[in-house]
Amino acid sequence: MTDESDTTGTERSLDSSAEVALQLPSDLRIIEAAVSHLVSRCRAFAFEGPRLELNFRVGVTEALANAVLYGNSNDPAKTVYVKLKIDEHQVVVCVADEGDGFDPSSVPDPTTPENIHSPGGRGLFLIQHLMDEIHFNERGNSVRMVLMREEPRRPRG
Repeated sequence: MTDESDTTGTERSLDSSAEVALQLPSDLRIIEAAVSHLVSRCRAFAFEGPRLELNFRVGVTEALANAVLYGNSNDPAKTVYVKLKIDEHQVVVCVADEGDGFDPSSVPDPTTPENIHSPGGRGLFLIQHLMDEIHFNERGNSVRMVLMREEPRRPRG
């Protein structure tokens, strides 16, 4: 990322993987540039296609927005931390904020009739359905998202 975007980052490439680390201000305006940067790093490591352009882009955008809005309460003094690791099988993105955390199981399902018009829960719902794996730390202020290069086969039900 460039200095104009008020971000700091490091990047290193290993023989069979690449890693990127970013520190972002709690500012919604920076999310699009940050996600585009991460997508370009994935492309540079030959991770392309609709899973990158839809699943990854939307999932990471939602995680960053949640970190800024809910985790860091839009506090410009707080930072959002992003780590990206790409290898031959998957891309792993960790997004952490400086907030108190939350219990993901307490977020209501936005698709149920009683919650369909409620504003909360849609971002988490999208992340859970677009990424292949999603894990929260115990505190609830960090999410680890995994997207496989190839869509995993899911049992038919």
